[in-house]
Amino acid sequence: MPQHIKSFLLASIAVIGIALSTVPVARSITPEVPALVTQPIDDAITVELAGNVRPEAIAANDRGAVDDARVLDHIQLLLNRPAETEAALVRVIDELHDPKSPQFHAWLTVDQFTARYGPAASDLQAITAWLSGHGFIINGVHGGNLFIDITGTAAQVRDTFHTEIHVLDVGGVSHIANMTDPRIPAALADAVIGIVSLHDFRPHTNFKPKYTFNIPGNGVFEAVVPGDLATIYNLNPLFAAGISGQGQTVVVIEDADVYSANDITSFRKKFGLSSYTSGSFSQEHPAPRSGKSNCSDPGIVPGAESEATLDAEWAGAAAPSAAIVAASCADTAVTFGGLIALQNLIDGSKPPAIVSISYGECEAENGETANAAYVKTYQQAVALGTSVFVSSGDEGAVSCDADQYNAVHGIGVSGFASTPYNVAVGGTDFGDSYANDNSKYWSTKNSSTYESARSYIPEIPWDDSCANSLVFKNLGFTSGYGSNGACNSQSGEDYLGTTSGSGGPSQCSGGKPSIPGVVSGTCKGTPKPSWQVVDGNPADGVRDIPDVSLFAANGIWGHFYVYCDSDVPDGGSACTGSPSTWSGAGGTSFSSPILAGVQALVNQKTGSIQGNPNTVYYALAASEYGASGDKPCNSSNGNAVAKTCIFYDVTEGDIDVNCTGTHDCYLPSGTFGVISTKDSIYNKGYGTTGGWDFATGIGTVNITNLVNAWPR
Repeated sequence: MPQHIKSFLLASIAVIGIALSTVPVARSITPEVPALVTQPIDDAITVELAGNVRPEAIAANDRGAVDDARVLDHIQLLLNRPAETEAALVRVIDELHDPKSPQFHAWLTVDQFTARYGPAASDLQAITAWLSGHGFIINGVHGGNLFIDITGTAAQVRDTFHTEIHVLDVGGVSHIANMTDPRIPAALADAVIGIVSLHDFRPHTNFKPKYTFNIPGNGVFEAVVPGDLATIYNLNPLFAAGISGQGQTVVVIEDADVYSANDITSFRKKFGLSSYTSGSFSQEHPAPRSGKSNCSDPGIVPGAESEATLDAEWAGAAAPSAAIVAASCADTAVTFGGLIALQNLIDGSKPPAIVSISYGECEAENGETANAAYVKTYQQAVALGTSVFVSSGDEGAVSCDADQYNAVHGIGVSGFASTPYNVAVGGTDFGDSYANDNSKYWSTKNSSTYESARSYIPEIPWDDSCANSLVFKNLGFTSGYGSNGACNSQSGEDYLGTTSGSGGPSQCSGGKPSIPGVVSGTCKGTPKPSWQVVDGNPADGVRDIPDVSLFAANGIWGHFYVYCDSDVPDGGSACTGSPSTWSGAGGTSFSSPILAGVQALVNQKTGSIQGNPNTVYYALAASEYGASGDKPCNSSNGNAVAKTCIFYDVTEGDIDVNCTGTHDCYLPSGTFGVISTKDSIYNKGYGTTGGWDFATGIGTVNITNLVNAWPR
């Protein structure tokens, strides 16, 4: 198998006292870790923490500085490890996942991880003393002692980090953000990666409401319910064998509560899941292991509550006997509550076995330190044995243009999904409508629990754009681009948008863009993990996503997911009567928690937690696909696909979207072009191929075969 973060003008002595009382230094850090702070700290000699300004922080949006006394709570300062310590950790994680290693699955405890791979005690003490000396309150230290949680005022941020916090007006919405990159004393440069966030721009959810219409001439609407999922992806043999998630827990990471726990109950009852009596749902707001509480109940947050609800319902659809836990913390002034929740969980006495995250933000907007924060957090998780699933995104290869009707920033991927330590879960659609073959795959009558799928259904990448070759062909065009192309036609207007399953290469996880939100300047991608080796994956030297995909479409070809969200004022529907009147949507927000639920079945069958599942996915895919893909496992075979397939290789369609401008946009004429890896010629970004591709990764999954093939 391949190897593979009132008033605060307190007296300095009192503040330092708080810091020392809340930082677990002596008991959790070994003195052998080399110190990186080796010079006196001089505030007059500073270095810039580059790549940490939001693209919206520009003069046109600037409405002036916030009040000096404005409190910024739970700012996270991310520390660095010595290079040799980081290298040792990477080696250990490889060994933990290598069946040939004596360290295989000898997962670390939180105390072991902190002691072996945290910063030097002297570094932590020097940095907390420096922060306290500038008036910050030290709330605690988290994430293997790499994340220092501090609270201070805007004036303290300005005077300490040499950047002002301003009010921004972005499209009529008020935000706050730092206007320049922070600076720190040069003596701390080696020991500090940066400040995770000094703004209140939140990551976006990854679900899209049901399309109100579909491709002309299709006329078929088949809602996907849990029983359909079980038929299409072959869950039923596992359920019949008693493998449905008993004794397992799946945690969905949120920054909102579900609208009503009764919605999850209604969903399970309507679709026959309540018969799995050991299945349960609960919510928690995980407290930090030590220090002041940084996790408060976020309550019901419009938009985000729908995310929490569908995550919980569909994780339970894949593992109906499992305990589903929605873990959420409220967003602070500058920190995403979901990150806090995850950090607190993996710092706890019993880290979760499986987590799913349905949020995202493109690398070039997220910023270098925030990208690093997700790398370090997931890295700790997998070292403890936690499996991390993350939505790849709902915007094709243009994650910096999420939720837009047109791409202008070029190719970019989500920094939440492009780390080496998570499974990036992409999205597909069903190809039966495109092939006018619906009756072959769907019954005209629903069962008592509303499923109607007959078998596995051929799949195509999920893509609602007029740039998608299958869409523009169905509309009667030979291209999406050009004056005579679909995207510049009247009939194509309804298909302008970036809504599609996301994929692409990591290109700006580090460095500083010279053009806001665009891969440029000193941008660099996350290096390719050693396990990402399979037919079709390019030798590009960087992390490529997605890894695996599942159905995620929102109805352009007539198929979408049903879920119960009774928050009518926030776009929900009463969960009564036929589910055809319930909420419908798509997005990788569905595929990620579903695959996390699948992992619960793996863990049950093998009797152990698995850490990063990618090491197994890619090994199994390399065996199945060989050097040139696997024709019997081609998804286009539909119900004639080989019964032995673990993965279904999606080979028809693409995730191309419409664009304007000069960033990865082929625009020979007309108003709209299409995303291309070259501006001067049409080289679509991206299409399917045999084996792995940027549109769907390895492909989709025969779940029973995957679980049964998983090595013990």
